[in-house]
Parts: sequence; C-alpha cells; structure tokens
Amino acid sequence: MTAVHHDRTELSVVIPMYNEEEVLPVLVDRLRAVLDGTGVRYEVVAVDDGSTDKTAARLEDLRAGWPQLRVVALRRNSGHQAALTAGLHSARGAYVASIDADLQDPPEKIPEMLALAKAQRLDIVYGIRSDRSTDTGFKRRTAGAYYWLIRRLVGKNVPSQAGDFRLLSREAVDALKTLPDQQQVYRLLVPWLGFPSGQVTYQRDERAAGETKYPLRKMVGLAITSITSFSAAPLRLATWLGVVSFFTCLAMLVFTLTAYALGNTVPGWTSLFTAMLFLGGVQLICFGLLGEYVGRIYTAVQQRPTYFIASDSGRPAEAAAPAATPAAPAAAEPLVSSGRPEAGQLPPA
Repeated sequence: MTAVHHDRTELSVVIPMYNEEEVLPVLVDRLRAVLDGTGVRYEVVAVDDGSTDKTAARLEDLRAGWPQLRVVALRRNSGHQAALTAGLHSARGAYVASIDADLQDPPEKIPEMLALAKAQRLDIVYGIRSDRSTDTGFKRRTAGAYYWLIRRLVGKNVPSQAGDFRLLSREAVDALKTLPDQQQVYRLLVPWLGFPSGQVTYQRDERAAGETKYPLRKMVGLAITSITSFSAAPLRLATWLGVVSFFTCLAMLVFTLTAYALGNTVPGWTSLFTAMLFLGGVQLICFGLLGEYVGRIYTAVQQRPTYFIASDSGRPAEAAAPAATPAAPAAAEPLVSSGRPEAGQLPPA
C-alpha cells in the first residue's frame, strides 16, 4: 500500500452531523487538541445533514477560528450513511478517518490509528468497542444480536463491535467510491474490500451532549438494509418456509384421510382455521421478503443521487459557479454536487 497525498493533506476527519449544536463546543475542543498534536497537515470535513437546529450556523462561526474546519452542507436530511458518503467523497487526505459527533467514540484514538496504518502499511484500521458498559442493556443486547446475525449471513470478515469509527487509506476510499451500491452500509462494505486491516480497541463513552440520533426505528432499518444488501439468505428462508409449509400440509392431508378411512371424521373447523392462518402467515412473510429485494432493485434502477451538496467551504469560489448553458466546457464543475457519478461512471458507494 502506497499512500497518495491529495493537496498535501495527510489526514481528513469526516464527521456526519444532524442537529448536534449542543455537542459542537465539546467536540471541537477535544478534536482540535488531538489533531493539532499530530503534527500532520489535516482537514476536518463536517457534513451538515440538513440540520434543523443551529448546527450550520455554529459550524460557520467555528470555521472562522479554525482554518482546518471544512463545512459541507447537504440540501436535505439524507441519512447518516449518505452524509458519511458525502464526506468520504469530499475528503482530500491521504488517510481518512470517520467519527460520529457524539464523542462516544474517542477522537484521541485517531493518532493511534494513523500510526498503526503507517507502521504496518494498512489500508483499514477499525475502532473496536471493547467495553460498552455505558450503553443501556437493551442497546448492548440488540447490538450483539446484530453483529451475531451479520457475521453468520455475510461472513466472519465483518469485525464484531466495529461501527463507523475507522481510518481508511486513500486507496480504500477510492475503491469505495467505485462501488455501485445505492444504499451504503460501510460497516459491511469496508470489510468486503478485503484490504489489509488492523484494529484499535477503546471503551465506548456516554454521549457528550444532546440526544441520540439513532433510535430503535433507525437501528432496525439499518439491520434490514444490512441483511438485504449483502445476503440472499432471507430469500432462501422464504423458500424453506414454503418447503416446511408444504410438508406440514401434506402431513395434515394424510391425517385427514386416515381419520376419514377410520370413520373418525368430525367437524374440524379449528384445524382448518389453524392451517389457513399458518399458510397465510408464511405467504405474507415470503411476499414481504420478496418486496424488500424488489424495492431495492427499484431504487437501484432509478439511480437517484443519495445526497445533494448545497455548499462546501473547501471549494474555490469559481468552482461553485453553475454552467451557463448545456454547451459549457466539460471541465466546469456544477453548483450542486451529488451522489450520482458522471456519465460512464459507476454509481456512488
């Protein structure tokens, strides 16, 4: 692995944000002290994911006193993984670290990740949560169930207890940008690359301020997207449910014919009603699983951008000017950046 420096920036730190005005002062104090101490040229790419509070305004105020802070504002709330995609695609560093704004993952581990990547020539360094005692018991159990299921469906190459706190080399980032996945789940996409990787462990802290932006509903959605995007096992489950249903009905048929032959037939609305409920439930499960995959095929065929960039403080002013006519030079950059690639290129990761 050979690191390629982009604009001589050695390290980019990508931080997706949604309504994080309360935690911003603490985040900036800790992160800036860590990054200034590394002695490397760096940038911090804060992606405002359509926040409805004062996150955008506070980021602009902070940028006035922190030249390395770069604010990428999305036009609407696109979701955590889409905001992370926008940050990864915008980052210029030879190494790119991603971290959430809530400070549950300690920024003090970033220099350790960078040193490990350089010393062992690694393309990926995962942050592994060795202690989640600050999480609720429900959160720990559901997280454990998620990683247990994913490792069995997708493969054991997925690190257990690894979220979106990681360090990537420029080669790994460029590889992710070529992937055509419409719905990105980086905790699965990154291990799938198979690049040389290492790990650093840490204790997961409590959220520094504000409220969680990842409630149960979003956690369930992430689990469904993870499973249906990386495994056909649910479709095979539907097939096996159909097989079990067939043999169950066959056994019931044999039982009914035997009872009829022995003259033991009685009005059996209970058994009939139970059988109908069973078959109906299995069919609905199968249709639901098929619907999840068909929906993802439909989304992929549409090829809609996963995000739109409204502004990027790291862009030169002239690069933000829109093309005047369709016949404008091909080198001119559009006003709005999006998750859709140029013609002839693959869709975004």
